[in-house]
Amino acid sequence: MNKISSLLSILFIALAPHIQARDYNVDDFGAKPDGKTINTRTLQRAIDYVSENGGGRLVFQVGNYVTGSIYLKSNVTLHLEPGATLLGSTNPLDYMIDPKVKWSAMIFAINQENIGITGQGTINGRGFTTANNLVSLIHRGVFEDELLLDRPREWRRPENIYFRECVNVTVTGITLRDPASWNQTYDQCKNVYVDGIHVDSKAYWNNDGIDIVDCDGVIIKNSYFDAADDVICFKSHDANSICQNVVVENCVGRSSANGIKFGTVSRGGFRNFTIKNVTIFDTFRSAITFAAVDGGLVENIVVDSIRSINTGNVIFLRIGERWSQGKQPSMRNIRISNVYAEVPPTKPDAGYNYEGPVEDNPRNISPAILFGLPDYKIEEVVLKNIEIVYPGGGNPLYAYRGTSQAELDSIPDMRARYPEFSQWKELPAWGFYVRHIDGLVLDNVRLVAEKKDYRPAIVIDNVDGATFRDVEFIEPDSEKKEQIIQNRSKNVTMQ
Repeated sequence: MNKISSLLSILFIALAPHIQARDYNVDDFGAKPDGKTINTRTLQRAIDYVSENGGGRLVFQVGNYVTGSIYLKSNVTLHLEPGATLLGSTNPLDYMIDPKVKWSAMIFAINQENIGITGQGTINGRGFTTANNLVSLIHRGVFEDELLLDRPREWRRPENIYFRECVNVTVTGITLRDPASWNQTYDQCKNVYVDGIHVDSKAYWNNDGIDIVDCDGVIIKNSYFDAADDVICFKSHDANSICQNVVVENCVGRSSANGIKFGTVSRGGFRNFTIKNVTIFDTFRSAITFAAVDGGLVENIVVDSIRSINTGNVIFLRIGERWSQGKQPSMRNIRISNVYAEVPPTKPDAGYNYEGPVEDNPRNISPAILFGLPDYKIEEVVLKNIEIVYPGGGNPLYAYRGTSQAELDSIPDMRARYPEFSQWKELPAWGFYVRHIDGLVLDNVRLVAEKKDYRPAIVIDNVDGATFRDVEFIEPDSEKKEQIIQNRSKNVTMQ
């Protein structure tokens, strides 16, 4: 990792001042905080005026300011005082689909600099109502339902924020809630600073917490996310771009999908990340998912101090070939340390409005998974100071996967499948399943099964160079059980 470059980038984000010549009260421009008046044109005029006159803060006082799509401009910060709410219109026709990003949002910023949204107020997309009003327009023939599911496509439903190719972005203190699509997207931006935000993003399908797409220089810290879809999601849409130089720290998240996720999409890739002191709870899929399935790379990733409580899976590393288009995917130099996790015996997001799918059942509880491809192996993974408590109780009469060479060889690589930990249904280990890896270290790893499981704790398959140091297994009535099974592997050391 280029530590100096990364540090300078982070320092620049934290210290870069936004131009704030003065404060402007949005009410002075004629905005009505009555929860009824559509203020879109008024707010846009106010933003344009502040930008054209040297920049500053556009201040929203207590009240509900209804709006459709507006565009934030350079050197302008929207500042929401406590009790101030930007309230999304519930009429889908009040929102634009931006011609550059081909997406709908309440607040856009395209090719701007020194912009921000700050304060203790709220941005509320009222997404459930807006999305269902969009469904009504589909039934009347105004729009097409491409999926034929009464579930309009993500890009047509407005999210709360979409910033594209912006430089020096600050978002602090605010609450973001109830988008109709993803919640907030920062796409090909440089120097993004997010601190102390509260996200309640589960009003409708695909409600991510935050999406970072091909950005360079990002800090996300001290924030809380409750999302129907992925919590903190990093994407790479452009094969010629990369998402890099990122710090995530002191965050808490809950999801009916994944906690921290790289991909999909992963066309360019992800490089130089530090993720530390994060708690993921009551989450359907994986606490940590790193996927390189579209020709991109994942490299130089440090994860430190993770708590995963009542989460369906803990660690999922995956190389695949879904939309690679001739590019070679890669994943290397991954270090995950100081993890405590508890995997439940039942569905961890049961009862939420938008639960994770159940189509990959029935199956026994899945292990943590590191799964490359025979021609594109994951390289150099270190797992240190890890404790995972599993329910155990895997029952071969319920679902079975054996550990003979023939049975292990029969497990498909599923190279073109959308990457989810449950895609194989049953796997032959209860703790870790590792396949197609060059260079693996498990150091001070403790795996606990609360009930006896028919499977071994760890299966490694086509692994070249593995070190097991101070690895402990606790499973009832299993004193003589062989807990590490090797297949097609070499240079394996037990210490």
